[in-house]
Amino acid sequence: MDDINQEGFDQLLSWLNPDRERAAERYEWIRKRLSKIFVSRGSPVPDDLADATITSVAKKLPEIRQTYQGDPAHYFYRVSNFIWLEQARKERQPAVVPVHPQYDEEDERDFRCLERCLDQLPASDRHLVVAYYQEEKHAKIEHRKKLAEQVGLALNALRIRACRIRANLFQCVQLCRDEAPA
Repeated sequence: MDDINQEGFDQLLSWLNPDRERAAERYEWIRKRLSKIFVSRGSPVPDDLADATITSVAKKLPEIRQTYQGDPAHYFYRVSNFIWLEQARKERQPAVVPVHPQYDEEDERDFRCLERCLDQLPASDRHLVVAYYQEEKHAKIEHRKKLAEQVGLALNALRIRACRIRANLFQCVQLCRDEAPA
């Protein structure tokens, strides 16, 4: 935290929480979380990058303090992405892109069992469960609202129905695994 003076640090803490003790706890929690994020990305210097993120946020705080809405931790996480990309650029290494795992025979067997179990469902249930688990984040929420309207169910009733179908699929896949040779 070389670049943050005491006044800047105090402002950062008061932004996190008006109670100084709770602010300190929140600061430590955010710093540990940032370090974990950088560790998960394969950084050899996660604590340094966490400190760089905190320093960057502290410098930007006078500009954003009055207008920023939401949990301050989210702002730290957003800044950490830029810090990570900058570090990767400096090292002339590409940012780590998640690699999709290779599937083995057991995974292939599970996929075949799932397909077989999906084929055994009535068409309406198959469509519902496949559609229910599509999309991610906010798009998932909107998609599920539209799906509930399409099938004429309340959103909670849709959740319950999808959960029941999924439970039945899980049982079916388990039975199929037990029957299929490994």
